[in-house]
Amino acid sequence: MERDLEFIYIGDPMCSWCWGFAPVLERMQEIYEIPIRVVVGGLRPGPDAEELDDRVAATLAHHWEQVAHASGQPFDHSFLDRRDGWIYDTETPAVAVVVMRGLSPSDTLRFHTRLQRAFYSERVDITDPAEYPALLDGFDVDHDKFMSLLGSDDMRRLAWKDFAEARSLGANGFPTLLVRDGDDYGIVTRGYLPADRLLPVLSDWLLNRYEQSGDALFCEPGTVC
Repeated sequence: MERDLEFIYIGDPMCSWCWGFAPVLERMQEIYEIPIRVVVGGLRPGPDAEELDDRVAATLAHHWEQVAHASGQPFDHSFLDRRDGWIYDTETPAVAVVVMRGLSPSDTLRFHTRLQRAFYSERVDITDPAEYPALLDGFDVDHDKFMSLLGSDDMRRLAWKDFAEARSLGANGFPTLLVRDGDDYGIVTRGYLPADRLLPVLSDWLLNRYEQSGDALFCEPGTVC
C-alpha cells in the first residue's frame, strides 16, 4: 500500500489482558493488509517491580481468572505458588521484544505472543535470560547475537524509549491499539475487546474512512498477508 497506514499495538509480554488479546491480533493479521507495529508499554519494569508474595499472587490470580473467562486463553496458576523471592519485573521480556524487533521486525508480534504463551501457560520464567535460547526456537535469528543484545545497555535504553512512547501515545493501560495514518492517530481500543466485538466495527470504520482504497485494506480470502 502507498498509504502510510499502520496499527500500533502497545502491550507487554507479562500483561495478562494482553495475552487475552493475542488471538485478536492474530486474527487481524489474517484480515488486514495493514502492518502492526509493536511498542512495549512497560508494565512493571525496574523500579516498579514487585516481589511475588501472597498479596501480589492473589491479585494476579484474580486478573488471570478474569482474562481466562473473557478470552478463553489458558493459564497455569502454579507459577503463582512461588515464594522464593521472585520479582515480577517486566523489563527483560520487554527488552527481548525490542531485540527481536531489531533483528527480525516481521517476527516481533509472533515473538511477543511466544513469550506470553511461555509465561502464562507453560510456567516459563521469562524474566530469566537463561530461558531465552529455548524461546528462540522457530525464529530465524542468530541466537548468540540475540543473547548478547538482550544483556546490552543500548537495548535496555531502547526498551525504556518504548515505554516513553507508549505514555506519549496515551497508553496508560494495556492492551492499547491505535491506527496511524501519516501524522493522524486514532484509538481502536484502550483495553481488551474480543474479536467479535472489535473487528466488525474496525472493518466498517476502515472502509468508511478509506473507501477509495477498497479491498487494498484487506487480505485476499484464503491467503496470508
